Amino acid sequence: MKLRKQVTVCGGAIFCVAVFSLYLMLDRVQHDPARRQNGGNFPRSQISVLQNRIEQLEQLLEENHQIISHIKDSVMELTDTGAVSPSGHLPFRSANGSWVLPFDGRPTFLAVKPQDCQLAVGNGDQADVQMLDVYSLLKFDNPDGGVWKQGFDITYEADEWDNEPLQVFVVPHSHNDPGWIKTFDKYFTDQTQHILNNMVVKLAEDPRRKFIWSEISFFSKWWETADIHKQEAVRKLILGGQLEIVTGGWVMTDEANVHYFAMIDQLIEGHQWLERNLGVTPRSGWAVDPFGHSATMSYLLKRANLTSMLIQRVHYTIKKHFASTRSLEFMWRQSWDTGSSTDMFCHMMPFYSYDVPHTCGPDPKVCCQFDFKRLPGGRINCPWKVPPKAIVEANVAERAQLLLDQYRKKSKLYRSKVLLVPLGDDFRYDKALEWDQQYINYQKLFDYMNSHPEMHVQAQFGTLSDYFNAMYKANGVAQGSRPADFPVLSGDFFAYADREDHYWTGYFTSRPFYKSLDRVIESHLRGAEILYSLAVANARHVGMDGRYPVSDYALLVDARRTVGLFQHHDAITGTAKENVVVDYGTKMIGEATQDSLPQRTLIELDPAGPRLLSTSLSSQPAASSPVSILHQPLLMTYFSPPLSGRYLVLFNPIEQERLCVVTVLVNTVRVRVLTEDGQTLPVQLSAQWSSASQMSAEVIKRKDDPQEVKVQMQFVVYGTRPSKDKSGAYLFLPDGKAKPYHQKESPAVRVVEGPLFSEVVAHYQHFQQTVRIHNVPGVDGLSADITTTVDIRDQTNKELAMRLVTDIQSGDVFYTDLNGFQMQPRQHYLKLPLQANFYPMPSQAYIQDSQHRLTLHTAQSLGVSSLESGQLEVIMDRRLMQDDNRGLGQGLKDNKKTVNRFRLLLESRSTGNKMMDSTTTSFPSILSHMTNAVLNHEVLALPVLPKRRGIPPLQTFAPLKSILPCDVHLLNLRSIQSQQQDPHSPSPYTALILHRLALDCGLEAQNLGFNCTTTQGQLSVSGLFRDLDLQLLQPMSLTLMHPGTPLANDSSLSLDPMEISAFKLKLR
Repeated sequence: MKLRKQVTVCGGAIFCVAVFSLYLMLDRVQHDPARRQNGGNFPRSQISVLQNRIEQLEQLLEENHQIISHIKDSVMELTDTGAVSPSGHLPFRSANGSWVLPFDGRPTFLAVKPQDCQLAVGNGDQADVQMLDVYSLLKFDNPDGGVWKQGFDITYEADEWDNEPLQVFVVPHSHNDPGWIKTFDKYFTDQTQHILNNMVVKLAEDPRRKFIWSEISFFSKWWETADIHKQEAVRKLILGGQLEIVTGGWVMTDEANVHYFAMIDQLIEGHQWLERNLGVTPRSGWAVDPFGHSATMSYLLKRANLTSMLIQRVHYTIKKHFASTRSLEFMWRQSWDTGSSTDMFCHMMPFYSYDVPHTCGPDPKVCCQFDFKRLPGGRINCPWKVPPKAIVEANVAERAQLLLDQYRKKSKLYRSKVLLVPLGDDFRYDKALEWDQQYINYQKLFDYMNSHPEMHVQAQFGTLSDYFNAMYKANGVAQGSRPADFPVLSGDFFAYADREDHYWTGYFTSRPFYKSLDRVIESHLRGAEILYSLAVANARHVGMDGRYPVSDYALLVDARRTVGLFQHHDAITGTAKENVVVDYGTKMIGEATQDSLPQRTLIELDPAGPRLLSTSLSSQPAASSPVSILHQPLLMTYFSPPLSGRYLVLFNPIEQERLCVVTVLVNTVRVRVLTEDGQTLPVQLSAQWSSASQMSAEVIKRKDDPQEVKVQMQFVVYGTRPSKDKSGAYLFLPDGKAKPYHQKESPAVRVVEGPLFSEVVAHYQHFQQTVRIHNVPGVDGLSADITTTVDIRDQTNKELAMRLVTDIQSGDVFYTDLNGFQMQPRQHYLKLPLQANFYPMPSQAYIQDSQHRLTLHTAQSLGVSSLESGQLEVIMDRRLMQDDNRGLGQGLKDNKKTVNRFRLLLESRSTGNKMMDSTTTSFPSILSHMTNAVLNHEVLALPVLPKRRGIPPLQTFAPLKSILPCDVHLLNLRSIQSQQQDPHSPSPYTALILHRLALDCGLEAQNLGFNCTTTQGQLSVSGLFRDLDLQLLQPMSLTLMHPGTPLANDSSLSLDPMEISAFKLKLR
């Protein structure tokens, strides 16, 4: 048997050498220099030379034919009857029923150095406060705390501030959602533009007034319409410290469902805009409204060189615990950090909300009296029935004393005598009257307090950084450093509950159609960024700068901003009004289909070349999914004569070689696929089914593979509560445990089998489940491909879940990812309600025991839990008929037929390595990382329509000269905007953003289908790109605002495990 295999491989190798030699000879003829110089006018002497060469070629072909015949005869002698295809074509079926493919037994190697696995076995967590421990410790019992309902009674001694007066910074702010109840554009027209117009006027009236602003999507839109005087006024306000830009992202991003690629991209987009237009570098993070907080965000802000951050929406029991231990300010450290390099100073707001009644102190009835927009006669009042009073000389003493009491009580929850008091709410300060009401009344209170030394208080308006600077100064440490005795924390703040058992875990799944669409478009955007940067650099390299249409850069900018906008905490979360969701979707689908960015970039590499077939969504039925259209290009025959070929450009957006099945839709059963050099590729033709029992072509059958761990897939349904509060867009409030999904008729089941893949498709009334096994070596063939098409539009108050039931002894521990960046261990607690045990799953979740790990990889963010040992459960879609009283005013009734895509990967712990992960850290294997990459970055098949008859002038473009180490992920290669007048043109510089993956090497290595090596984080950029010269290599902060010292061009970069780093390159 071994001999037979060797001879087959040997024969195949000789065949390849022969064909390749032939190709080289043809190539030499084709590219003969003499011919090129003379164009088409051949002298007779050259024609005779050409005739001789053709004769030589014919002779070579004959010799080749004889060699191949000999090889074929040798192979036939050494194989059993029927083991070779009668026609000589691959793939074919052997006598034992298995398929023989041209790439069987492809040799690859896996060389991961033990040092590159250290993070997985190291003792990462040195934190004082570990969130998993906090969850174990607390009872979550919610007793009544008095005026601070979810807290406790706060007392203080009158003389506590005698030696060190209390410093109070009141920070006016206006929270502007880029879409929620109204669309982004409607909010801008109705409110945001007025807020910013008033800001310019009102801040200038008194230099003591301060204001902060966060969302650059709105600010940039306003800036474009502002005249030069307003722009200058803004620059002056920023320079004078009256206006501060906080965080500076395109939006205040959600932190549960977003992928770290998009988190970084919207942060870069905001920061690049600020650098170009205002010369501002944000220093403090401000996140008052995301529904729970991720440790990934603190890491990204740290890498962007911010020094401090603020968070607000944290479970009320956690807030109470942190307040009682005075741990509301802490250094947030990544759980995998073995030192303190990731430490980020974080301030947690202590009370229920970021509105005025819940920010001055523990008693909202008192604080509401100091929200001067609620003065009698206005449109809003205080629910506690005690209205504010305008500050006059007669009442200022009493009012100041009342307010100071709240300030003092609040300050008792923190470790320093510097206090932060936000002053604002959603879309506040849109009228000049409110600016006057708040600023004038507060200034009177401050003037009184500051002129009475016996009150021992210094109160003023401030920006967020004014507060942080004073706090660092009071503690005698540098900005961003850890004050003495302040705790170090690691972990995250999911799931969020704002009161009772109202857990905000529904939005992890709400509107899954758009969550899925977002990820497809992110992958397209990343692909377009990389191709564009390489195209521009290659054009420069060959002196074609002028011919390459840099105007396409404007399309990239638009796409970045559209994707950035959707990362907003009411967009990707699925928590906006129906018409707002449609607005987001229309913007995104426009980016994806009107002018496919990767397609356009590829084609523009050859400006004289072919134009593209664009697939329009409008011709599709309303129920169809743009996701499937984006994934499967349509190759119809209507645009060319029936016998001519159709052309596809395939783009592999990941940094490793891949062997995979590419799906395209065709409208004929007569299909042959040839490579650029004429080699036939194996093809499997499958029917496109229009219903469970109707199809448009024939299929082939094949049996499935057995699994070594029992995995049962169940579908279950959650209802919602019969009375009082019910589930909605934000909240998951189930009516008890899930009930099994059942329908009267048994499902229609189809089995499709063939050389490239086999699949089982089960049709149920509300979903269609496809499980596919790929018959190719490498990553694609090592996991089960699961596609679930869900349609629950005829349901009422139901949530459909997919549950995996296995015999893995996982206990009450499971693992979910944070933003596709890192894994977070989770624990199922019986002391918490069912809905509290659900977590976001942007890219994967797994369960494991000492023998196995079962990972569910996902191409879209959904809610996940493990409610029993050995189980993983994913909420697929939710249809809810009512609002859940969080301001939206609608249920979720706009469900769409949605395709959810997964990969199920089973791995064994290697012999002698039964070690379980530490309780605080866990990492995927290299196979798991690659599985996630192939699921989230499918090969893009871009249809090409030639202008003239014949083959379009496109050639293989392989930009990487050397392969990247397989633990280094190319997060982006992003053309940097020009700092000149036109922001829609690229500069000569490119941002290279790399992430070094951390690996768990304790799982058995498989044949990945490509050569995988690691280099202990070392990478040479100068040898990375083919045919390009590296003229600058400069380390940068993550958002490219803070430059490091340029390195020698031949330097080797060094990345630590989990590190994300950015570099500025000049390629030409």
